[in-house]
Amino acid sequence: MGATEDGRSLEPWARELLRCPATGATLVDGVGPDGEPTLVSTDPDNPLAYPVRDGIPVLLVTEGVPVPRV
Repeated sequence: MGATEDGRSLEPWARELLRCPATGATLVDGVGPDGEPTLVSTDPDNPLAYPVRDGIPVLLVTEGVPVPRV
């Protein structure tokens, strides 16, 4: 099974391996301000969002953007 354009069809075992490179927190699906898919860390103190480009999560510390608190 391949990834779709938004990256949400990663194999479950592969998805479980993904972690925030800055905090080590697990990642959940999100949507960025531009409507593009993101992966958002679940770290309660420093949640960061990472882009998904062409179905590939870009998990680089320099790509993480702070998630606004509600």
